This record gives sequence, C-alpha cells and structure tokens, in this order.
Amino acid sequence: MSLWARVNQLPQPVLEQIRYIYGNSFPIEVRHYLAEWIEERLLNVPVYQHEQDSAYEQEAATFLNQLINELERTAINLPEDNVTGRIRLNESARNFRQLFSHNPVQLYSHLINCLQRERQCIAYPEECVNVQDPEIAEVINGLQQLQMLVRANENDNRNLVKDYEHLLLEIHEITKNKAQMEAIDNAQLREHARAALVQQERNVNETVTLITGKRLNLVDNFRKTIQLTSQVQEKVLHKYLTQWKINQGFAGNGASGMSASNLDTIQAWCENLAEIIWNTKDQIRLAMKNKSKLNIEEPNLPDFLPQSLVEVTNLLKALITTTFIIEKQPPQVMKTNTRFAATVRLLIGNTLNIRMSNPLVRVSIISEAQAQATQQSNKASEQSCGEIMNNTGNLEYNETTKQLSVSFRNMQLKKIKRAEKKGTESVMDEKFALLFQSSFAVGHGDLVFSVWTISLPVVVIVHGNQEPQSWATITWDNAFADINRVPFHVPDKVSWNLLAEALNTKFRASTGRSMTPENMHFLCEKAFRANLQYPVSNDLTITWSQFCKEPLPDRTFTFWEWFYAAMKVTREHLRGPWNDGSIVGFIHKSKAEDYLLKCSRGTFLLRFSDSELGGITIAWVNESNDGQPQILHIQPFTAKDFATRSLSDRIRDFEDLFYLYPNKPKNEAFDRYTTPPGQPRNRNYIPSEVRAVLMPSNNNPISYPNTPNSYGHLQSPDASRDTPTSGSYNLENDQVNHLPYQPLADLELENIDMFASSYT
Repeated sequence: MSLWARVNQLPQPVLEQIRYIYGNSFPIEVRHYLAEWIEERLLNVPVYQHEQDSAYEQEAATFLNQLINELERTAINLPEDNVTGRIRLNESARNFRQLFSHNPVQLYSHLINCLQRERQCIAYPEECVNVQDPEIAEVINGLQQLQMLVRANENDNRNLVKDYEHLLLEIHEITKNKAQMEAIDNAQLREHARAALVQQERNVNETVTLITGKRLNLVDNFRKTIQLTSQVQEKVLHKYLTQWKINQGFAGNGASGMSASNLDTIQAWCENLAEIIWNTKDQIRLAMKNKSKLNIEEPNLPDFLPQSLVEVTNLLKALITTTFIIEKQPPQVMKTNTRFAATVRLLIGNTLNIRMSNPLVRVSIISEAQAQATQQSNKASEQSCGEIMNNTGNLEYNETTKQLSVSFRNMQLKKIKRAEKKGTESVMDEKFALLFQSSFAVGHGDLVFSVWTISLPVVVIVHGNQEPQSWATITWDNAFADINRVPFHVPDKVSWNLLAEALNTKFRASTGRSMTPENMHFLCEKAFRANLQYPVSNDLTITWSQFCKEPLPDRTFTFWEWFYAAMKVTREHLRGPWNDGSIVGFIHKSKAEDYLLKCSRGTFLLRFSDSELGGITIAWVNESNDGQPQILHIQPFTAKDFATRSLSDRIRDFEDLFYLYPNKPKNEAFDRYTTPPGQPRNRNYIPSEVRAVLMPSNNNPISYPNTPNSYGHLQSPDASRDTPTSGSYNLENDQVNHLPYQPLADLELENIDMFASSYT
C-alpha cells in the first residue's frame, strides 16, 4: 500500500493538518494523482542536504522537469468526464514552471519535508492532530476587530470633517453678521441683531463642544487601535515569526515541519497589520490637519494626536524592519570559492508601494564581533571581513505568489579575514554570518527605512577535511542557540537528552530513519565513556569539550567525529538496509556477542566499528573445533570498500552468513540491494566477477560441521589493508595478482570468479 493510501485512512483532523502542510503552492490534487510517482522518487531522499552544491540543485531541477511532464501526461490520460482534474493538473504544471524554474530546490525540499511529515503522522497520528492554538484565534479575531475599528475611525473622521466644514461656515456667518450689525443705525434693529448673534455664538459654542467631544472620542479610538495593534503585532512578530526563525536553526539540524504555508500565513497577518497601521497613521494626520484649522478648543485639554502619531510610526518601523527575513539560509558550512545561494523576503512587500521601487539588497560577510556590534547599535555595519562575489540583487514582486523577494543563486566567498585565535580554538570553531541590508521608501516616499538581517552562523572552511568539526560547531549552535542571545553565544554545557534529540534528528534527516532508544543509550555511554543506567536522568549534562574536543579512550578521534563518520557512511552507502532496520549499528561489541551467542550458527548482525571511523563490521556466530559457538568479527568495511563492492553484495558473497539477527534469512533482508549480474561488454572476452571471501588464518578457525577443517584459522586483520594475498584480487589497490596457470579448456567460460580479498 502506498504512503498516500495509508495517509487517506487517517482521521479527518490529521488529513486537514497534512493539507495545511502542503500549502497553497502545491495543490493536494497533485499529491493525489501522482502519489506513487512522487513516492518512488522522493520517499528515500534525505530530508536535509547539508552539501548545498550544484549536484543537489541539478537533482532538484531534474525532478521539477519530470514532475511537470508527468502532470501534463497524467492530465491527458484522465477520463474525459474529469474536466476539473485535467484543468487543475495543467494549471499546476504551468504554475510550477513559472514559480520554481529559477529555484527548483524550494519545491524539491518542500515535498521531501511533506513526505517526512506524512510518515510521522502515520506513525503517531495522535501527535499530528492540529490542536488549534488559542493565540492564533486571538490573532485572527484581533485583526478582524482592528479592521472594524479602522473602518469606524474612517467614518468618524469623515463625519468630523463635515462638522468642521459646517462649523467654519457658521463662524464665517457670525463674522459677517457682526459686520452687518455694526452698520445698523436703528437701535431696536441692532439689539435684535445682537440677540440673534448671541444665539448664533451659543450654537457655535455648543457645536464646538460637540465637535471637541467627537474629536476626543476619535483620538481615544486611535489610541485603542494602536494599543490593540501593538498586542497583535507583538504576537505575530515575537511569537510566530520568531518561532519560524527558531525552526530555521532546527531545520539546519534536519528537523522537518517548516512549511512555506506557515510563512505565507504570517505574511498575510503582517500585510493586514501594515494596512491597519498605515491607515491609522493617515487618519491621525488628517485629524491633526483639521484641528489646526481651528484654534477654538480649551487650552487645558491634552492633545494626544502627536504622541499617537509617534506610536503608530514606531509600530510601522518595527513591522517593516522585523519582516525583512532570510527565507532560505545560506549553507552553514561554507567553503571558499564554492557557489552558494540564499533568498531574502520582505513579508509586507505587497503593501505600502514598496514593490514599485524594487529595492536593492546587498550581502556581506561579518565576524562574530561585527554581528554583536550590529545588534547592539541596531544599525547595519559597513564593515566586512571577506569578499563575496555576486552579492547584490533587487527585491522583485511575483504576482502569482504575492511575494517580494530576491534569490542570490551564484554567490561565492573569495576571501575571508579571520580573528586571532584564543587558546585551543581552531578555524572550525570560528563563526561568521551573512549580513543582508537594504533601504527603501514607503507610502508616498515620505518615510525611508533601512533594514537588515543576519543569517544563522556559518563556519568558513577551505578544505573538505574541515567539515566534520565545522558541523559540530553548527549542530551545537542550531540546537542550543537562544533567539535573543548575543551573537553567537551558546552554552558550554547542555542536557544530554536535548543533545541526543538533536543527534537523532540529524541522523534521521540524513539517513531516513531514526535511531532506537537502545541506539541512543549506546551513544550516551559512548559519549560519557561509562556504563549508565537506562533511561538516563534529565539532569545528566555534557560539555562541548566532551562532545567534540576530547578523544575517546584509546582513540585518536572524538565522539562527534565517530558519530559523524557513521552518519556519513550510512547516508552514502547503507541507506536502504538502515531504513529497513537491517543494521543495528549503534551497539556495544560485548552486547552484540551476547545477542548472537543465543542464536544458531551463521546468524549475524551489523554494527559500527569502535576503532575505525566510518567503519561497519559484521559479527557472526560460528562453531569452534569443539562444537561450541564462537563469535567472529569481520574487519570493518569503510566507504572506500563500498565504492568497490556494496555491503549487500559482500553479505551475499559470504556463504557462512545465513540469518540476519535474530532469524531473518539474509536473502530476504539484502537481495533487493544486491547488484544484478551485468552483461559482458564484449562477447570476445571471458566475463569475470569480483567477490569477497573470508580468508583463513591460524588465529581464528572457521569450522564447518561434519567437514574437515581445511581452512585453517581466520587471521586477524592486518594493519595494512593494502597487503596483497597470493591468488587474489586486492580491492584496496585495484591490482590483479596472477592466478595459477590452467589450460583454457579447464575453465568455466560462462562464469569465472576472481575471489576478492577484502580482509573480511
């Protein structure tokens, strides 16, 4: 059953949550009609690719083109009576081509995240029901109330303008009547005119009092509008947008759940706020202008309009400067002279006429100290500690997505200036950041704002061997950085359980499957170099030094280096078996032996080597000469070995391995990943095949029941893995050693096996 078919069996609230995750940019009909096609291509793709290189972008571009073609093909093949489906699929194909042709990674990553979320919902449906956040309802209700207040304020202000106009006419009439009264000679008529004038003045005074009351009521409504706007804006910016930014750091460690639809919702809120604030600002200005026409109010009445104008302008400034965000972060481990990308977006770009000017955005790289100075002064620094090519671009408005953004696709860091190192610090511990800055006018150009935003921390490297330690720095920062910190402060000591959660998230994103609780406990004991009770206490803490600075006992590498190497080899060579649960991986050697001693001969399991970085070894049950079970460990295989022959092929080669622990036939577990036999490239030659065998030695016998022990003993792995063995094909140095001569007639022409010495 396909993943999508299982998803559709979930409760309705969970289905609604999944539809929300996909968002408006990816219609759920596309997921439905192309369910199997999408899953076949994306289900086992890593959620997170920290190598943001051209190969990944090319993979995304290829997928986008195939998706568009498949949509058009599916639309054609739909039944003729399904007109709506055809229109929807063709419309989606056009939109995908328009929206994502210049940034296919955006769609590619979004779909991978969505599939991962579907898996989570199937595994834990009760946790995926979208419980409506009561504060979301508060935001929505607050915006609706503000829109009603603004309309009421507009109407009151409009009526007040009419009242002012009538008052001016009455005042003008009084002035005219005064002049006429002075010209009357008849005393009786003059007295009558004076009485009428007094009544007119009394009416004017009553009108002034009435207008003053209306104006004060309007000012009070302005203040209520500003107060409620401030509350809603606080929630939108400092809860939901801040949480979205925090999630970017978690996503840097591989966490899923960040959806473009979430940001689209926040943008809609921000645009509503911008319109409410700007309208209120205009209404306050109009009220101040009308008031200045008449100087008839009592001097002891306070005038709150100027203060209200300041407050609403500050709200606008906070909204504009905070909604200038980095939608797509640059790579957090950045190699010099390597192309990288980033995307900046202004969430209120659809309002205030900002999109009309296409503001210029400039990118620079700054040090930790410069980032601190920028945050402290709240002013973008003109300084830079490096040189970035292709570092300018214009914010452009997309009519389809309603977004004002700029994507930098071809930036390159050419030079970097490093700070002086302190103590044991290395270049892999040094953090930088990308600074994005711009300025633009809003409204009618009377207000100009300078905006800036700083990326998540990046570590700059010049060589690939600096990656592991650099990712330690970034992983720790992404997991434990506080949103309101001083750049880029992180705690030196953290809870082990929190770190374990971050490591599990990273491993799952990189390889496709989470670690088990037993795996996690093994990691804990390895990190602390001790046997610990299960489960470990929440009070247990680990230091930065224990995590990635101090070597493991009797080893030349740290805990992080060991974990990173295991993750890397799993992602690149063992992904399928790991996702199937065929690899235990994280288990002590002694515990693996205890498990296997209870099993029949030929049972085996796979565990990551304690002694070799990125190595995986096979532990298996054999019988010794006295018939007792014994556990043998095959020398670890590394990525170099798997580049020659896959793990599944090697397991197939080993005739002494029968069952994957505890009792699964090895062909059921690994046959789907073995390499099918290839056709000879030229029929004029005899085909050959590389295989792996267990080599006999005098130290560890390989016994076969009821069979003479002709293999001698299994030899301990030689320190040099490039030492050739007579009559073998050495996989490490790729040299063929000559086989003993045999007449051609004695050879099997269909299949000649060259046995490989892989030092298993």
